[in-house]
Amino acid sequence: MGINAYQVRAPFDPFHRRKERWAVLVCHRRAGKTVACIAELVACALVTNKPNARYAYICPQFNQAKDVAWVYLKMLTSDIPGISYNESELRADLPPKGDKDGARIRLYGADNPDRMRGLYLDGVILDEYADMKPSIWGEVLRPALADRKGWGVFIGTPKGHNDFYDLWMRTESSADWFRLMLKASQSGLVDSVELAAAKCEMTDDQYEQEFECSFEAAIQGSYYGKELALLESSGQITSVPWQPDVDVFAAFDIGFSDDTSIWWYQIVNGEIHVIDHFATNGENISFYATKLSEKGYNYNKFGGKPFIWLPHDARAKTLAAAGKSVQQQFLELGYASRIVPTLSIQDGIQATRMTLPKCWFDRENCKDGLNSLSLYRREFDEGRKVFREHPLHDWTSHDADAFRMLSVAWREEQKPKPPPEIRFPTQQTIAELITAQRNKRINDD
Repeated sequence: MGINAYQVRAPFDPFHRRKERWAVLVCHRRAGKTVACIAELVACALVTNKPNARYAYICPQFNQAKDVAWVYLKMLTSDIPGISYNESELRADLPPKGDKDGARIRLYGADNPDRMRGLYLDGVILDEYADMKPSIWGEVLRPALADRKGWGVFIGTPKGHNDFYDLWMRTESSADWFRLMLKASQSGLVDSVELAAAKCEMTDDQYEQEFECSFEAAIQGSYYGKELALLESSGQITSVPWQPDVDVFAAFDIGFSDDTSIWWYQIVNGEIHVIDHFATNGENISFYATKLSEKGYNYNKFGGKPFIWLPHDARAKTLAAAGKSVQQQFLELGYASRIVPTLSIQDGIQATRMTLPKCWFDRENCKDGLNSLSLYRREFDEGRKVFREHPLHDWTSHDADAFRMLSVAWREEQKPKPPPEIRFPTQQTIAELITAQRNKRINDD
């Protein structure tokens, strides 16, 4: 099968005929959205007049792109004379047009955004956008489309209220966006007998999310989905302004090869006011110390220095820092710190579940962090079709780990402080004390 044999499924016909530069597609499982979007890339690559055109298909992880989209890309380009493939780079190069190089289609994983920095693109598909770190669009892909005025398409199945949900909602009345929602009960792409069987074998939330495109269904395997839903319904995700007369605390998770995450919070009459969040990667400790300072918050003091909470691995000394630990580096930059008591991941997750009902989050400043918390979930065993006991390690992990630090640390702050230790002069007898006091009076006179 090649692109000439591709049969457009009726529900996707409006997508292929659209005029808008941007598009968002919310589609049920097995609707054929991946095939439709690969076909869109191939068709655009064949008809474009742009020299050296570049198109990209991005999955949450590189291995997903290889397992799913690469098969379709080779299948849909197999009838193009002169097509060539690079298996290691998941790249298809179309033949030249006259004296110009042909278009190129390449697959990427959002788990390695640095590989895409500095590229230019004429069109991009983001598959399962809900599973991607939101910053990849604004920091990497949108700039890559700017000079060539490229187009972008976001596709996926709902996973609660996250960046994909926000995108769907805010584009509702935009003339620049094409929008398509395909529910299995309406599309006719999966027969009714199969749907009935699936409904019997899945939970209501699973079926509503996967086949009926429900953004309201609980995310399967989510650790904190219920707690966050309760916070939303009770109005605890709102505007939470910084109160300058109350100390601010900062809880870190340090990523040495990936993200470092920071949550800022205040304790106000027993409530935890989570006022800010930040995460990035590839920066040194000096960068994060500067970020702490730039916020302008009045931090809690320890030994006269602003104070932060660090994870247990901050004690480790690294060769890259000339044998200094993260804790030592922060101290040299003016920040005192304490190490969060060590708990197992499961105990830390339970501590977070107990902490969340006490929290009030600033919706705007904590948006990305809340997105991570909502998507932080158990790893799924595809072979056994069950959730494993440990968390899935992806882009949500460091924000969730940093919030576990917060959940343990704030309790440490609430513990009663021990009374100051009373010390007597070193090993002096009563007679020596009396003599010392008499001599002091004589000297004073």
